Amino acid sequence: AKPVNLAAPSVVDPAEAVAKALKAYPAWTSTSLYARAECLDRLADLMEENRSTLMALAVQEAKKTIPDALSEVREAIDFCRYYSARAIADLVPVELPGPTGERNVLRHEGRGVWVAIAPWNFPLAIFLGQVAAALVAGNTVVAKPAPQTPAIAAFAVSLAHQAGVPVDALQLVTGAGDVGAQLTADVRISGVVFTGSVPTAKAIARNLLLDDARPLVPLIAETGGLNAMIVDSTALSEQVVRDVIISGFQSAGQRCSALRVLLLQEDIADYTLEMLRGAMDCLNIGDPANPATDIGPVIDQASYDRLMAYRQSVKDRIFHSVAVPPKGLFVPPTVIRLDDLDQLQTEWFGPLVHVATWKAGTLEATVQRVNAKGFGGFEIDCKLESGGILNWQFGSSHPTENPRHKVGDTPLERGAIEGQFGQTGGVVAPPVPPSAPDALRRRPVGVFDSGVGGLTVLHELLVQLPNEDFV
Repeated sequence: AKPVNLAAPSVVDPAEAVAKALKAYPAWTSTSLYARAECLDRLADLMEENRSTLMALAVQEAKKTIPDALSEVREAIDFCRYYSARAIADLVPVELPGPTGERNVLRHEGRGVWVAIAPWNFPLAIFLGQVAAALVAGNTVVAKPAPQTPAIAAFAVSLAHQAGVPVDALQLVTGAGDVGAQLTADVRISGVVFTGSVPTAKAIARNLLLDDARPLVPLIAETGGLNAMIVDSTALSEQVVRDVIISGFQSAGQRCSALRVLLLQEDIADYTLEMLRGAMDCLNIGDPANPATDIGPVIDQASYDRLMAYRQSVKDRIFHSVAVPPKGLFVPPTVIRLDDLDQLQTEWFGPLVHVATWKAGTLEATVQRVNAKGFGGFEIDCKLESGGILNWQFGSSHPTENPRHKVGDTPLERGAIEGQFGQTGGVVAPPVPPSAPDALRRRPVGVFDSGVGGLTVLHELLVQLPNEDFV
């Protein structure tokens, strides 16, 4: 990748940033919904024009492989197009029924200043997803990227300003956790959107409640989990192994959707694991800027030290691992045996997959054990009578009729959509009202291309960002 400027953005005082965003709020929220949506579409166009620079930033700053960097940029573009389209579909004023002589209108208006705190593992896509949703809903934003990835966020903000978002309506503040704490403690903010760890989300929630005189502030938090894949004896082992490699090890396992627990039916466990061993040995670990690389390093020294210390603590249970370059923050892709699911109590954010087995006839009990971990997000692989493969993912917003599936299930045809353990493909542009400007009605349809089936929750995020106002 061509070297890019990774110089840290200029330091902005958090309190000053909030003040500027608050001052800019009345004008921005008064801007028409269509104009705000057009800003997001122009931002998407600018990212397409600057794709190579954004990819280079993702490779050099976030240590992403080239395919991961490309997917990152595509996802960020689709976030902008998706929120633009959904805003036009969902946030336009709605005439409500009423008695003769009375006019009732439901309007969505901005809340005020939102603080957006983004993670380092998707430093462009999640960062802009948070920002775009808040902006198009009529809010101004103070955005804080992770301290590991400020440069790509700064470049994205500069593109947003080029696209027509007023400079004061979108402020960038960089720094570590103390800066985030200062922002969330500011009584002038009207909401927080956060992606990161469970402990940090809890700390933010506590911070928002410290002042008893402060109104309740909405917090939208996406945190980690223990994603599991449950495989029965009818599954095609080749496809199971492919999914394990993609989900468990791609992006060095640094995704909230990454596979953490592989639960194999005893009858096929040995065969599947031997096939997995062979597939792991084919992985190319190295420089993420090399097109031949499958898996790059982890994000920083702290992550490396934490993951390597854990590997050392479970060295007697390692089934297989892969050799890595001697220099660099390369954590070996590793499969770790579990005698019992209770041996895994926390998420290890790296290329570490844990494997356990279950007996035929105990699927119900196995699902209950996964549910008892307190996290949503698992997949069942089984073969259908027609010869196809069906993945059920638990953790989506879809309803379910099966009481054991506590957090919902989504049947997905493998090959068409690979969902949480591969890539998700889906049309993201809903119908646009006839009253919308021509530029919006000519909007290209985007395809959401990421490692997690995130479109199931994007609509719910968007409608929480504005206030409802009845007139």
